[in-house]
Amino acid sequence: MGLRFFVAGTDTGVGKTHVTAALLEASARGGYRCAGLKPVAAGAESTAEGLRNEDALLLQRHASYPLAYEQINPVLLEEAIAPHIAAERAGKRLSAERLVGYCRGVMMQPLDLLLVEGAGGWRVPLNSVETLAELPKRLQLPCILVVGMRLGCINHALLSVEAIRADGVPLAGWIANRVDPGMDCYQENRDTLTRMLGAPPLAELPFSPQGDIVATAQHLEPMVSRLLAKK
Repeated sequence: MGLRFFVAGTDTGVGKTHVTAALLEASARGGYRCAGLKPVAAGAESTAEGLRNEDALLLQRHASYPLAYEQINPVLLEEAIAPHIAAERAGKRLSAERLVGYCRGVMMQPLDLLLVEGAGGWRVPLNSVETLAELPKRLQLPCILVVGMRLGCINHALLSVEAIRADGVPLAGWIANRVDPGMDCYQENRDTLTRMLGAPPLAELPFSPQGDIVATAQHLEPMVSRLLAKK
């Protein structure tokens, strides 16, 4: 059985999809069978194939194992707003049970690596009582946390890790993603996170102004090799 991880971010806009796609690219380049899921996505564009989410398409493009779009992104909401609000406005109801069922179907595929990407931060609501954190909890997926390195990242990261652990989800480690090239005291902030998070730093990524997935994948290849060598 291959490795399965849930990829979470400390907030929206921290490069979670970019990192997930780059992990897939690095895995594919290493000859591994890999795929990524975006179980629920808010924000769609009209294409010849119907409505599609840009992030989900990115995961599909960089995976080595072919999956239909509907397997990658089973729940697509047209408005680019909080998923539970987008669902309410579309007359739909999100539920953890349905999302878990979709993911379990793909988890049966012969994959070396499966990445399930969250939406926004850890406590994104699905409905009035459930959050997206139910997904890694019920699927028993360890979490990789993407920390957007910018002002406020220490607080966001510490609170996220506190919530992840409170939910009983194993934290596999964290990735420092430099989203602000002009961040003051970058190294001091990174050192503080390394000291306080109590989880291994898996990789450190430089600022990527053009969103170059292939270049980021090169930085992640050592991490991917370490992870998949243990499976």
